[in-house]
Amino acid sequence: MSTITSEPRVNLKAATPDVSAAMRALHVAASDAAARAGLPVLLLELLRLRVSQINGCEFCIDLHAKDARAAGESLGRLDALRTWAESPLFDAREKAALALAEAITLVHDGRVPDEVYRAAATEYDEEGVAALIWVSTVINAYNRIAISTRMVPPAPQPQTTSN
Repeated sequence: MSTITSEPRVNLKAATPDVSAAMRALHVAASDAAARAGLPVLLLELLRLRVSQINGCEFCIDLHAKDARAAGESLGRLDALRTWAESPLFDAREKAALALAEAITLVHDGRVPDEVYRAAATEYDEEGVAALIWVSTVINAYNRIAISTRMVPPAPQPQTTSN
């Protein structure tokens, strides 16, 4: 049975602007904590994209793939993101962060295993691990909002050619 419908859904920003503003403030605070911890923007975009892939959030996948490309991420690494654990394109720090983000996203599958947490704590200091947890939590929340309200990515713009 399909759960996809064309029925209108609530616009959370319009219906609950105070809560939407608080969610935005949490996103900004998590991003600021990541910056203070020295976490690269590209890592954060990879993390957000991977979590969105797991959750199947079309809106966030589109957004974070574009943001990653705009920040300088290569198409090869973006294409390999689904198989990051086996890919030589990702280093140990990135793999530890992605593993932690996946464990947080799939927390119902057995919590966040000690070995995953330990690997992240080996690669990042306490401030870095805290920031990874916050960024992972925020993108999971945004995925649930976008999926619940059936947000869709903007329509692609037609390619123009100059002659």
